[in-house]
Amino acid sequence: MSEFETLMEAYKLAGGDPDALTNPRYASLVVHKNKILAATQVEGLKVEATETPTGIRVRLVVQEGRKIENPVHLCFGVLPEEGLQEIFVEVDMAKDSSATLLAHCTFPNALRVKHRMEARFNLGQRSSLGYHEVHYHGTDGGIEVIPRGRIYVAKGAKLDTSFTLIRGMVGKLNIDYEAQIEEKGIAEFVVKVYGKGDDDIRIKEKAVLDGRGARSLIRTRVAVRDRARIKAIGITEGNAPGARGHVDCIEIVQDQARAEAVPIVSVLDDRARVTHEAAIGRVDKKQVETVMARGLSEEEAVDIVVKGMLR
Repeated sequence: MSEFETLMEAYKLAGGDPDALTNPRYASLVVHKNKILAATQVEGLKVEATETPTGIRVRLVVQEGRKIENPVHLCFGVLPEEGLQEIFVEVDMAKDSSATLLAHCTFPNALRVKHRMEARFNLGQRSSLGYHEVHYHGTDGGIEVIPRGRIYVAKGAKLDTSFTLIRGMVGKLNIDYEAQIEEKGIAEFVVKVYGKGDDDIRIKEKAVLDGRGARSLIRTRVAVRDRARIKAIGITEGNAPGARGHVDCIEIVQDQARAEAVPIVSVLDDRARVTHEAAIGRVDKKQVETVMARGLSEEEAVDIVVKGMLR
C-alpha cells in the first residue's frame, strides 16, 4: 500500500472515517510525520499548512459570519516505530463564525515516538469552536504525547473541546490547556483516558473567568489499572461578577495503579462562584458481576465497565 493508504488504515484505529478525507464537502488535512499527504478546503475556511524539519505549522481561519456546516477532519500520524512529530496549530475564529474540528492522531507501531502539539485558539466575539481530539497509541506504550493549548474566548464566544484515548496503551501523556474567557464566554473541557501497564498520565487544565458572566466546565474521566499513574489538576479562577466555573474529576483505580486529583479554585470577585468535586474509587463490583454473568472473565468485565464509563 502507499503511505497514504497505510496511514488511512491507522486512522481507522483512532476512530476516523477515511471517506471523509476524500469527500470534497469536507475540509481536511492529512499529515504523516512532517509530510502533508493531502489537504482540501471549503468556502469560508482558509487553511495554510507548511512542512518543517520535524512536523508542520498550520493556520486555520474561519471568516467572519461563516458557519462551516461539516466537520473539518484532521489526521496526524507517525507510522514507523521511532520518530518525532511537532505540530504547531493556530485557529482564528472571526466574529459570528462557527466550526468543528475533528483531529484523529494515530501512532500504531510506536516504540520510541514523540508527538508534540502547540495550539493557539483565538475565538472572536460570538464565535463557536468545537475541537475534538481522539488518539490511538498502539499496544506497546512507547510514545510520549505533549499537547499544549492556549485559548482566548472573546465576549459571547463558546469553546467545546475534548481529548479521548481509551483504546490501546497511553505511554506518557502530558496535557496542558489554559483558557482566558471574557464576558458571557463559555469554555468546556472534557478528557477521557484509560491507562494500563506503566502508562504515565498528567493532565492540567485551567479556566480563567475574566469577564462578567463567563462560564467554564472542566470534566475529567480517567481509569488506571496495573501500574499506571494519573495526576489530574483542574484550575478555575473566578475574577468577575457573575462568573461561574466547575471542576469535576472522577478517577477509577485498579490493581497497583495510583491516582491523584487536584482541584484548585480561586475567587477574586465575591460575586463569582466556583465549585469543584473529585472522586477516586474502584469499579462498581455489582456492575462487574452483572457483566461476568454473561460469560466474560473478571478482567474482560472490568474493561467493559470502564470503557462504558469513559464513553
